[in-house]
Amino acid sequence: MLQLDRSKVNPILVPDESNWWESKAVFNCSVLNDGKTIHMLYRAIGEYDNYVSRIGYASSNDGLSFIRRKEVAICPEVDYESYGMEDPRLMTIEQETYVTYVVLSNYVKNNPSISTALAKTDNFSNYKRLGIITIPGSEDKDVVLFPKFNGEGASSYMMLHRPSTWVGPEYNTERPTIWIAEGDSITNFKKHSPLVRPEQSWEALKIGAGVPPIKTEKGWLVIYHGVSAEHVYSAGALLLDIKEPRKILGRTKVPLLTPEEDYETKGDVNNVVFPTGACILDNKLLVYYGAADKVCCVATVDLQEILDYLLSDKCSF
Repeated sequence: MLQLDRSKVNPILVPDESNWWESKAVFNCSVLNDGKTIHMLYRAIGEYDNYVSRIGYASSNDGLSFIRRKEVAICPEVDYESYGMEDPRLMTIEQETYVTYVVLSNYVKNNPSISTALAKTDNFSNYKRLGIITIPGSEDKDVVLFPKFNGEGASSYMMLHRPSTWVGPEYNTERPTIWIAEGDSITNFKKHSPLVRPEQSWEALKIGAGVPPIKTEKGWLVIYHGVSAEHVYSAGALLLDIKEPRKILGRTKVPLLTPEEDYETKGDVNNVVFPTGACILDNKLLVYYGAADKVCCVATVDLQEILDYLLSDKCSF
C-alpha cells in the first residue's frame, strides 16, 4: 500500500499573529513551479466573527522553506467575492498562469451562495479577474482546469469540478461527485458528466478534485480528497488518459494520506488533510495540503512509484 511521506518540517506555513489578515489560519495552498521559483497561493483567515477568507502569496527555492509577502495577494473587490475567497488552485495552460478560487456572496447566515471564479496573472502581483465559471445554483467547488490534447496541440479546455447540488436520479449520482466538463474557451464549459463517484468507505460522503491535473508520460495525475461518514478528510489519486481524460486508467482504493499527526487531527476543523497543490522536483511529487483548516503542509512520493502504483492491479477497477 503506497503512502505519501510527510515532510519532517511540517507544518511549512502557520498563522502569523503579527499580520492581521493571516493571524488565525493559513491553509489549502496551491503551488506552481516555473523552473526557478515555486510560487504559492494560500487561503488565510484573520478573524472568526465573519470568517472572510483572503489569499496570500509565498515563494520558495526548495519547496519547503517559504518566504511570505506581507500584503494580501487577492482580497475581495467585486460583488461575487463579498464574503470571501477560498481554496486557490494554480495552473499553467498555454503559457498562461490561472488561479481558480471559491467565492462566497449573497450572504445568508450560515448559508452563503458558493461559486468558483477564475483569474489570471503574469507576475503574482496583479490579477485579472475573468469572472465566475461555474453554473449558478450548483454550489460548485474543487474546480481545476487543464487542456485537452488531440495530437500535439490543445484543442479545448477540460474542467474537473464538484457541484454539490447535482445529486439524485436526474444526475445519476447519490452523493457529491467529481464531474468533468469540456469548453471551447477557458470560461465557458459544457458537456458535464460524472467522472468518478464515492466508492470506498474513506470517501463515503463526498469526493472532490484537489490538485490541478499534472501531465505525465503515463497520463494526467490527479490528487483528490474524500470524506468519510465520520467526516475525516483523506487524500487519494486518479490517473486519466492524456487524450481522452474521461477514461480512467487507475484509482486508489485506499487513501495515500489520512489524518494522523496532531497538526492534522486538531485545528479549526479536526481530522482534515485537504490536498490543493503539487509540483515535481527532482523526480519527486510534492503534494501540498491544508491540515485541520489551520496550517499548510507537504508530503512527497517518488513520481514513478505513484504512476506505477496507479497502473497496477491494486488500483484497477
